[in-house]
Amino acid sequence: MLINLNDKNILVTGGAGDGLGPGICEAVNDAGGRVIVNDLNLEAAQEAASKYKGGLAVAGDVSIAEDVARMFEEIKNQCGNIQGVVNNAGIGLGKYAIEAEEAEFSHLYDVDVKGIWLVTRAFVRQLLDNNEAGSIINISSVQSFNTMHRMAIYASAKSAVNGLTRGLAVELGQYNIRCNAVAPGYIYSKQSLSIIGKWAPDPEKWIEDHKTDHQCLDFFTSARDCGNVVAFLLSDLSRSITGQTIYVDNGTTNLLYNNRYTQ
Repeated sequence: MLINLNDKNILVTGGAGDGLGPGICEAVNDAGGRVIVNDLNLEAAQEAASKYKGGLAVAGDVSIAEDVARMFEEIKNQCGNIQGVVNNAGIGLGKYAIEAEEAEFSHLYDVDVKGIWLVTRAFVRQLLDNNEAGSIINISSVQSFNTMHRMAIYASAKSAVNGLTRGLAVELGQYNIRCNAVAPGYIYSKQSLSIIGKWAPDPEKWIEDHKTDHQCLDFFTSARDCGNVVAFLLSDLSRSITGQTIYVDNGTTNLLYNNRYTQ
């Protein structure tokens, strides 16, 4: 019993970044799906797409409706309709809520929430026009379940992602369109390292301490670990799963106290 995405075109937004994108794209590619890599920068998207069989690159800002419409038109012209979307594009914000600027708040929500809605809307309209089924995967975060200092605004945005996921599942089920979310724990990336560096003098030590003290499993969750779950949710093996948020976090959200405190 294998995950099979053969003959499926899958759009991965933010797929050329250094975070989850590569792990998601690799998993989709290895399952036989055609990877369509979105990024703000076309050259970055093209470089990433070149790693995958039949990979396609499309540039665009998911927070701008006109960009999203153009992206879907380009995809349709180059490879036809798509059968799955992974809303992976996102940004972070590591600031106390009372210290954040209005522009920072708006930008975060534009990308992390509005962007998901715009891409999903375009995708679903395509599916309905062609009377096709499809699957939507939204990337959430453990911060939507438990959060920490300086992450209130980010946590609220990811909580909105979970709520949007549930609502879309309810509304779209009648069309055989599924919508789920994957909520990663800590994934090593330049972006996350930069955010941690805003409060930790030694970000690498902070990350190591997190691994050993704030997870049930004493190893790092990889981008590919999350990609494997995404590929499963895109496939027919998960045909009865919708409206769910699956935490891929090595057990972080299970811990009432950190390991050092209880051991």
